[in-house]
Amino acid sequence: MNLKKWAGIAAATTCAIIAPLSLAQAAEVTLRFAHPWPGSSDIHKGLASWAESLNRASDDRIAVELYPAETLAKANKAYDAVASQIADVAATVQGYTANRFPLTQLIELPGMVDSAAQGSCVLQQLYDDGDIASEYQDTHPLFVWTNGPGHLHIKGKAVTKPEDIAGLRIRRPTTVVGQLLEDLGAQPVGMPAPEAYQSIQRGVIDGVAISWDGAKVFRLNEVADHHTELNLYSLSFVVTMNKRVYDKMPADLKAIIDQHSGPEWAQFMARIFDDLDQQSIQDARALNHQVIELDSELHSAWKPALERVTESYLNDLETKGLPARQVYSHAQELSKACAS
Repeated sequence: MNLKKWAGIAAATTCAIIAPLSLAQAAEVTLRFAHPWPGSSDIHKGLASWAESLNRASDDRIAVELYPAETLAKANKAYDAVASQIADVAATVQGYTANRFPLTQLIELPGMVDSAAQGSCVLQQLYDDGDIASEYQDTHPLFVWTNGPGHLHIKGKAVTKPEDIAGLRIRRPTTVVGQLLEDLGAQPVGMPAPEAYQSIQRGVIDGVAISWDGAKVFRLNEVADHHTELNLYSLSFVVTMNKRVYDKMPADLKAIIDQHSGPEWAQFMARIFDDLDQQSIQDARALNHQVIELDSELHSAWKPALERVTESYLNDLETKGLPARQVYSHAQELSKACAS
């Protein structure tokens, strides 16, 4: 579904970083909302739609000031910024806060997510069922979601078999993907996604492991011309709120916050990411790029490496006393239900 079709919801999402002064003055509660995406992106517009819906539902009693592009808190500090009330609300990637959300990040393992809608269904249910809720005790989570699967986007070379990436310098999104790339003889490179465009352009790296939506948002289709759909990983996201701010709100406003939490809004954000995926694929095909969809035989060649990295992650968490295999098994069960 194209975001433009949500005109009724998004009519007021052209708001700038700060909500209109008259709205803020009329509000009983003003929430400072930090996130890392550009203010021109569809993702920002989606979060702004949430803010506008919250404002309307509260009859202007709740106002939201949006701070995109890390203007209030850096992406890797956004969760802590909510806990310490530098921001009242933030949307961020759990993986940006190292070792804070190990059970949540089970959803990021290879092959767990087929689409943002399916992955978000699984992740939100894991939270609602209590499997991962303990990882968020220092804030008040509103909803969680995932993007679609991450693939390989390479400049100047088609990758079909595992040996094709040997020696390539590839930006890795997570340590798990970094381990996988290293296992296959590639050179994983850690860098923020916004730096990938220039790094490919200058030949610092040969390509990236990133989702199609990431390729769209960070314009990587302009510099990478071979795309291998491999389902290496996904990313998990959260919109969360400062506990003290939530607790101090009147009961009726808390109820409105609660109405803007959970599966409905997780799926709202998922649709945006799935739509971006489709836009990005269409862009690549329009540029006559090679989009490689692996058949079952080729996919089997990658399977041992993907399974090794999954086992390594599960074993590591179990060694630390975490119920990784139990949660992983539940996630796989939910995955089947969410795909139907």
